Amino acid sequence: MTDAVKPTPEAIRQARAENPKMRERDLAQQLQISEAELVAAYCGINVVRINPHIETFLTEIESLGEVMALTRNESAVHEKIGVYDKPIVGKHASMLLGEQIDMRLFPNAWAHGFAVEKPDGEDVRRSLQFFDAAGEAIHKIHLRPASNLEAYQALVAKLRLDDQSQSVQLTALPKPEEKTFELDELDASGLRDRWTQMKDVHEFFGILRSLKMTRHQAVQVIGQDYAWQLDTAALTTMMHDAAQEQLPIMCFIGNRGCIQIHSGPIQNVKPMGPWINILDETFHMHLRTDHIAELWAVRKPTKDGHVTSLEAYGAEGDMIVQFFGKRHEGSGERGDWRQLVETLPRLMRAAA
Repeated sequence: MTDAVKPTPEAIRQARAENPKMRERDLAQQLQISEAELVAAYCGINVVRINPHIETFLTEIESLGEVMALTRNESAVHEKIGVYDKPIVGKHASMLLGEQIDMRLFPNAWAHGFAVEKPDGEDVRRSLQFFDAAGEAIHKIHLRPASNLEAYQALVAKLRLDDQSQSVQLTALPKPEEKTFELDELDASGLRDRWTQMKDVHEFFGILRSLKMTRHQAVQVIGQDYAWQLDTAALTTMMHDAAQEQLPIMCFIGNRGCIQIHSGPIQNVKPMGPWINILDETFHMHLRTDHIAELWAVRKPTKDGHVTSLEAYGAEGDMIVQFFGKRHEGSGERGDWRQLVETLPRLMRAAA
């Protein structure tokens, strides 16, 4: 939709009033606007525009106490309850390394921020919401009954911007990384040579950049001793098995500005229509299984032995969610996690 025909802030608020129970993301899509534009329409009413710079927010956010952290992409939602502690602020990437809130943040993607107070019966739901330059949600922090309200109000006052207009200036994001080569044109032997020599899984990103290939392309050409495709239903099987065995896992869900991580066992795995959900006391995950086009088991060498992951990809080759067995740096992979992954049903390929 062009700027000339976008709804005015007044029209946005009217649409919200007519659809009070619709999720913000869904209403924004219906109105053909970004979620940031929907939120901004309430500036001066129950929304305050705030500075989205990570440096200030990370050094102050622990004072809020227990909150709920929410990070999502188009197909998966990751919610964790805890305290934002142990921050490490960097120029190109920052981290939170708390026991509950474990995140990687990429500050260049954070463009807009808002403090939102939403009436809910006799209560008020408060949150800090951050968006990228195109108005897509990057990360949200929701207050809970145990949160420190005074600290929240002080933080909002500190982050408040002079600009409290009810519209946002959006910028189109660069297109997702395009495939430079087709599969048969990729340097598969070069990939395999460097893959086998990895000592740390973080070396993988540099390998992909130098060989000009995507992660999805890499798992397709590395060879089945390092990556093999699974039936997409195997992801749900893994969750049920991990819950039954109380096997601690790591679940990574992210977007271009934030990756959020759960580490530990899971308990309550509940399917609901196309969604598979984890509904635990301090961790909720919601995953659209019908968005998973491919599921891969991937094995990467490290100085501590191989590390095995499950990686779910969308139709465009985008990463939806990634799982590992819980491990600490310097320790080997859990044998029960490796066995679980290796026994999941593989995709049956038709004979050539």
